[in-house]
Amino acid sequence: MAESDEDVDLESEQYEKHREAGEILAQVREETADRVEVGASHLEIAEYAEDRIRELGGKPAFPVNISIDEEAAHATPSIDDDSTFGEEMVNLDIGVHVDGWLADTAITVDLSGNPELAEASEQALEAALDVIEPGVNTGDIGAEIEDVINGYGYNPVVNLTGHGLGHWEQHTGPNIPNRAVSQGATLEVGDVVAIEPFATDGGGKVTEGASEEIFALEHEGSVRNRQARDALDQISAEFRTLPFATRWLETDRPEMALRRLKRNSIVHGYPVLKEDDGHLVSQKEHTIIITPDGCEVTTKSR
Repeated sequence: MAESDEDVDLESEQYEKHREAGEILAQVREETADRVEVGASHLEIAEYAEDRIRELGGKPAFPVNISIDEEAAHATPSIDDDSTFGEEMVNLDIGVHVDGWLADTAITVDLSGNPELAEASEQALEAALDVIEPGVNTGDIGAEIEDVINGYGYNPVVNLTGHGLGHWEQHTGPNIPNRAVSQGATLEVGDVVAIEPFATDGGGKVTEGASEEIFALEHEGSVRNRQARDALDQISAEFRTLPFATRWLETDRPEMALRRLKRNSIVHGYPVLKEDDGHLVSQKEHTIIITPDGCEVTTKSR
């Protein structure tokens, strides 16, 4: 968190890299969303977005999340995933970093015939952005999000939040709730945060599923197994503390390598988070920098 407005140089290199990451991400989000259609491959869509990020000069900050229907987060294709899109609600959550400085964005592509649910999270995000300025309490942002989503007849997902973005850190404080809370944090000039409303026609709480394709380094360690050592070398050098996908590992038998690293508490997994079966979740997210007179949206389409 920033100490005072005078201490923050919003033209410094770190903020320029946040902006560069956001600009790349805005372009990739739009291009990727345009490719989501019934029959398209999940794996090809994810790899398209991740490769495009690299072509444009950034690196993926985490594996492209492709969440379907009741899924809300942490779903990404496996190594030889053959899933294709049906008449479903599709959430794309994409991140970019430039030298560890991040941007994070999400969009819902509705193939399910429920456009109002997608609109609820989109309008909730707009309402949140309208009230953001230095000194605003995150609980008040959550109240705006909740009001809009409730107004559409849906529920916010209350156990998922927006979050700060640090250097090589995808989730830092402050949390930005998706409902009114009495004990929030105060946003200050220079804070970089991701605001991400989730709307659902379910109860509004997600739980962990069984599937796990995304991992992150917990701490450095040593392992005897060659594949696990090779994987750990790549993770430490390339991803550091940022999340990565099983399919990104270049070692032989990456699933086995990850099992060994997980057993030694060197990496941890991110289970898919889901609403109850039969329900739908929509999501919309932008990354912002708090400025003296409001906020700058780094992931806005140019």
